Amino acid sequence: MFKHIKSDIPASIVVFFVALPLCLGIALASGAPLFSGVIAGIVGGIVVGALSGSKIGVSGPAAGLAAIVLVAIGSLGGYENFLVAVVLAGVIQIIFGIVKAGIIGYYFPSSVIKGMLTGIGIIIILKQIPHFFGYDPDPEGDWAFFQVDGQNTFTEILDTINNISPGATLIAIIGLGILILWSNVLSKKGKLFQLIQGPVVAVVTGILYYIVTKDHNVLAISDEHMVNVPVPDDVSSFLAQFSFPNFGAITNPQIWITAFTMALVASLETLLCVEATDKLDPDKNVTPTNRELLAQGVGNIVSGLIGGLPVTQVIVRSSANIQSGGRTKLSAIIHGFLLLISVILIPTLLNMIPLSVLAAILFVVGFKLAKPSLFKKMYLLGWKQFLPFIVTVLGLVFTDMLMGILLGLAVGIGVILIKSYQNSHFLHIEDKSDGKHRIQMTLAEEVTFFNKGAILKELDSLPANTDLELNLLKTRYLDHDIIEILEDFSFKAKERNIDIRLVSKRGVVRNPTSYIDFFDDRPKSDISLS
Repeated sequence: MFKHIKSDIPASIVVFFVALPLCLGIALASGAPLFSGVIAGIVGGIVVGALSGSKIGVSGPAAGLAAIVLVAIGSLGGYENFLVAVVLAGVIQIIFGIVKAGIIGYYFPSSVIKGMLTGIGIIIILKQIPHFFGYDPDPEGDWAFFQVDGQNTFTEILDTINNISPGATLIAIIGLGILILWSNVLSKKGKLFQLIQGPVVAVVTGILYYIVTKDHNVLAISDEHMVNVPVPDDVSSFLAQFSFPNFGAITNPQIWITAFTMALVASLETLLCVEATDKLDPDKNVTPTNRELLAQGVGNIVSGLIGGLPVTQVIVRSSANIQSGGRTKLSAIIHGFLLLISVILIPTLLNMIPLSVLAAILFVVGFKLAKPSLFKKMYLLGWKQFLPFIVTVLGLVFTDMLMGILLGLAVGIGVILIKSYQNSHFLHIEDKSDGKHRIQMTLAEEVTFFNKGAILKELDSLPANTDLELNLLKTRYLDHDIIEILEDFSFKAKERNIDIRLVSKRGVVRNPTSYIDFFDDRPKSDISLS
């Protein structure tokens, strides 16, 4: 784990700067105490990071759960009751891991995962535009199209035009310039510029700018455009920020329903992010999904017990980690410790970081996820890849992450059904010169109920007085639904004078009296048909 520490430490600092405002913003969007988001970030980094099998994934509070949390806190009778649901959700996730439900993560099409990454990149850019220009009524971490403040992504951007803050915008532009210069020029000039990350320099510049201009009439940045970490007066007030679950409410059925809902959504988001981060990983590591569910479950139990929001693996922090050179889980763990140490020792300094500088950092993250060249690449792969990809992108931008994924997945399944319909069989008309149609129908290697429509349509369209050769020599699996279609067709064939010759590995049979009996009576060694 310490083999790549020189890469992991700078990456962890960048992830820390990305994670801090997101932890606070997601807590605000969830209607929870601000510190609960920081707790979840700390647990996601240290606890989940240590237990996870992912080398580059980063966990923390998830924007996708904000709406569920907001409703649950109100309906369950308070935050302490809600924490019981978080703990139970963790227990349920552990059960998911034990029964190996993580295999679900391997069944999302590549085009959908790429669409998810691209859509997240576009959302990051769109959502950071108001923060970049110092217009921040919507909290960081609210990624849904319809926002908690009643606006949507695009109306928020339009409102920004009339509410630009000169000071916040100036330092954001400076910060973005530093990031571009560092990435494209200075990082290639020497090891020092590779060790010290551009985002760190941008943040330090932002803090210095705030200190120098805080009394300026025009260029000063107001407090609402700054990071806002709770500042405790002493140890007792710091410890008072932790909340504990009210297990007396565990008999409330709504708590169990909320727990299962959170466990299901958090597990799906985690599995999706695991697939996405593995695709981004330059070392092409494969994350064990069941171990990830176990790690997330333990993380949610710990987070719930000490007053934190539910955690999942999150793509924004994970992608920032990868792009900053993170190589092992050490970067995720260190970022968790940085969150813990900073909120204890330097909360006042953290509150000097302009949100617009952090928006500039996220701009770069978003652009790297949604490069225009990827759209061209997916288009050139053909409509079967491009359609699920673009539907997923649009679904994410105009709804939320889970809905976008489900829409892309639905389209992907539709493409599979269409191709199954088209590829069920091959039809060859051999000869009809003497008035007798001779047709050979060769079935595919695997024929399932997906192929029913195509085969049924083909058989019904055969003309009378036809010699039909039904070739199953290459067929390894034949669904019972298809056998029933052949059984029904045998009656119609007699009426239309269609002579059927069935060619299989068992030999040639002419006009079988019963297809069901024929396939059920096959030798046990003939496992090619079912």
